[in-house]
Amino acid sequence: MSTKIDQSVETQATQSRTEPLTHDAIRNFLPPDNCLDGKTILVTGAGDGIGRVAALTYARYGATVLLLGRTSSKLEYVYDEIESFGGKQPAMLPMNLEGATYAEMQQLEGLINKEVGQLDGILHNAGMLGQLTPLEMYDVDMFAEVMKVNFTATFMLTQALLPLLKDADHGSIVFTSSTVGTHPRAFWGAYALSKQAVEGMSDIFTQETQNTTNLRFNCVNPGGTRTNMRAHAYPGENPMSLKTPEDIMPGYVCLMSDDSIGVRGQVIELQPKD
Repeated sequence: MSTKIDQSVETQATQSRTEPLTHDAIRNFLPPDNCLDGKTILVTGAGDGIGRVAALTYARYGATVLLLGRTSSKLEYVYDEIESFGGKQPAMLPMNLEGATYAEMQQLEGLINKEVGQLDGILHNAGMLGQLTPLEMYDVDMFAEVMKVNFTATFMLTQALLPLLKDADHGSIVFTSSTVGTHPRAFWGAYALSKQAVEGMSDIFTQETQNTTNLRFNCVNPGGTRTNMRAHAYPGENPMSLKTPEDIMPGYVCLMSDDSIGVRGQVIELQPKD
């Protein structure tokens, strides 16, 4: 009798891991200890804000974290934080996405393959706000810079790392969108357009890979969060009225864990409005 019960429990657990989670379940995910054990996850923009907290959180749940960012001193600080609580040894990957070439990203893929041997997920967190101004007045050089960091470099890095991700049992690629990406808003210019493009890219990657690979592509919209970028966009806002990056981490962990295997091509709002 006990054998049948054990088999039933195991079957239910397997089914729950393959059925797509609802957005509420992702937002309210309760990560089991070591749910990312054995996974290697690259985080862009890992030196500050949401990227830093995500890197620390992934490490706390057992992942080996690859820290990518443009400021080495910030990456070193996050590296030391991970080591201080006994996380698996991370790796620092200094790269300025604004100026990075595709060849450099291909070299990065080779380096990860040689030194780590696997890649199970990417959190594309790095972003640039740019100007808040009418499109007719938008500086064209600034426009190109924002699009490069937020969209073009994100595409290039994803494509360059796909060979490693395809070798993973269940590779997860998480892009960062925004409310102004899903619902474009006046004066948000290149930032809004870049986030629209990211959502479209995630959708197309999903359509092109869902029947031939185990990869899953999704977007997260973190919502109003207490970060430096938010403070620049809303200088008059009381930051204490906002959730912290730590508050929204359950969704980030869920999308990298095997509990989200069935979630593909979604844009998940981590702080939906009522």
